[in-house]
Amino acid sequence: MTFKTNLPAVSCPALSGFSVLEVRGADAAAFLQAQSMNDVTALAPGHWHWNGWLTPKGRVVALFALLRLAPDRFWAVLPDFPAAELQARLQRYVFRSKLALSVPPVVVAAGPQTATPAPDQAAGDETQGIALDFGGHGGPRTLWLLPSADPALAPAEAGTDRAWYAADLAHGLPRLPAAAEAWTPQMLSLGRLSAFSLRKGCYPGQEIVARTHYLGQAKRELVRLEGQALHSGLAVDTAAGTAAGQVVCADDSGLHALAVLGADAGDDLLAGGRPCRRLTLLDGLARPA
Repeated sequence: MTFKTNLPAVSCPALSGFSVLEVRGADAAAFLQAQSMNDVTALAPGHWHWNGWLTPKGRVVALFALLRLAPDRFWAVLPDFPAAELQARLQRYVFRSKLALSVPPVVVAAGPQTATPAPDQAAGDETQGIALDFGGHGGPRTLWLLPSADPALAPAEAGTDRAWYAADLAHGLPRLPAAAEAWTPQMLSLGRLSAFSLRKGCYPGQEIVARTHYLGQAKRELVRLEGQALHSGLAVDTAAGTAAGQVVCADDSGLHALAVLGADAGDDLLAGGRPCRRLTLLDGLARPA
């Protein structure tokens, strides 16, 4: 992952709400393989994929980008769920495993677009900063993981936060409210992001995920909406008044959102009693692509 970043001073505004959890030790890979929903054994050092942690009932607790720094070392980049809270919850399952969970002195930031060897391959190192390709069909963007004292870091900017959040929604990356734990990976259409595996061994919620897939029981899906006064938890109905689903997350303008709706909800929709319309989810954010 070595390259020279040469980032200008104060060029990378921190992204609000993002944090990093480190999992390190001889048993780190086995621990993550047993706890997370994607296949960690398929992840080579220097590469990353989407992953998550589920409840035993198969509901998503936290969604994250998992970067394998070395055979025995990982960083989980969390867009919403606080790393310290996930550390405390995962610590209950460590038992005698040879690993340590910690929150490293790393800041997640937006910054200059940087080419990486492949969409799922990181560039850089911990000293100079690590770049991840978060681009998709909506355009290029680079997420930076920088040391907390890096001179390239700048304070969070509302405009940058809004633009990043909007791009996440447009590409179908759900920004989950704290303590939601309401949706399965299939309801959130996380297969679009290659974020879970049906071939790996057991993990919390695996039975629900597998049963939903193999019995064809995925009756709800993620939909991108445009409307007015959209917000998390808002009910979405058909024009005939039948319940269709619920808004998962929305931007702060209330104009754009992601919702989990019944697969047969149709196109004539009301959100909070106001008309709204479907927008096409953009591709290109799956990792590996």
